[in-house]
Amino acid sequence: MQQTWRWFGPSDPVTLTDIRQAGATGIVTALHDMPNGTVWPREAIRARREMIEAAGLVWAVVESIPVHEDIKTAAPGWQRHAEAWARSVENLAAEGVRTICYNFMPVLDWTRTELAHELPDGARCLRFDQARFAAFDLFILAREGAEADYAPAEIEAARRLHAGMDAGEIARLTDTIIAGLPGSEESYSLESFRARLAAYAGIDAAALRGQLAAFLAIVLPAAERAGAVLAIHPDDPPRALFGLPRIVSCEADMAAIAAMSASPANGFTFCTGSYGVRADNDLPAMLARFGERVHFLHLRATKREADGRSFHEAAHLDGDVDMVAVISQVVRLERRRDLALPMRPDHGHQLLDDLRRVSTPGYPAIGRLRGLAELRGVERAVAALLPSL
Repeated sequence: MQQTWRWFGPSDPVTLTDIRQAGATGIVTALHDMPNGTVWPREAIRARREMIEAAGLVWAVVESIPVHEDIKTAAPGWQRHAEAWARSVENLAAEGVRTICYNFMPVLDWTRTELAHELPDGARCLRFDQARFAAFDLFILAREGAEADYAPAEIEAARRLHAGMDAGEIARLTDTIIAGLPGSEESYSLESFRARLAAYAGIDAAALRGQLAAFLAIVLPAAERAGAVLAIHPDDPPRALFGLPRIVSCEADMAAIAAMSASPANGFTFCTGSYGVRADNDLPAMLARFGERVHFLHLRATKREADGRSFHEAAHLDGDVDMVAVISQVVRLERRRDLALPMRPDHGHQLLDDLRRVSTPGYPAIGRLRGLAELRGVERAVAALLPSL
């Protein structure tokens, strides 16, 4: 695997020098200052690439070019946003950046309710707590019709939880869910969030899937001409939130997307943490089935909690993901395809000196350093023990 590291640009507390010392050789980043829906200028791409290369690294993957909400809702004029997206792909490829991770999650990107959940060993991690999420949806956002999405016991638990929250807790929960997590494409107030949800009225999973196909029909030819590959990221968490459809959550969803186009450029980001939240996802089998279309790997582990809906970020070799089995399948895949897939350790714990430093939520230095070292060790062991194909 090509060992990469997510970097949020010059303002990231973890520097390019830090990343090189951690042992990564590739960078995963984006032009985060570019407004959603605009074409990324080749000059800006070149400047960022040269900055990365000056540090002794390569820009391996773009994560992400934002997909404008108008594209997902098929709003009038959505095609011009898709055409702008395609031009950004062409400009990136012209500068040698040819793996493009993107997501098609409606309204929100990845969602959590806690950014610094304390674990028994004192480390801190990201967490999604179903009761806190329900309390926000039912009693803070007060979404119309939300009660239909929860069992009576869930509603009552959320009511009690909300009743015990003070104003500060409510504000923190609200900000965590809708103000935009790292890499997210949008941030909202309660009012603008309600308005954005309303734009999805009448859009179900079939309609959203159809719009993804329409988007790909515009952008895939540009990617193919440029020699680029697209890698859609799974939903996080991989289930419906706020009554919104989700279409990249399981093996059947991957099959539906693969069927939209036979082009190898129509590919996947295989995020073990996102897919691993669902107990019915067999990750090694999914990787074996769709491996020819996998262009990027997010390796992390999530741990499902007792209620079956909550989860937190586990250490990279713990949790519900059989990382040894996943990496064994990756090694087989790489040998068959004769390439090294870019991989990044995702969502590390805050630990040791990370606890005393400001860092981007989910992206501390030492926690990811630990994860990268563990994943590197598993890969080397697996590669040495697996017979040659």
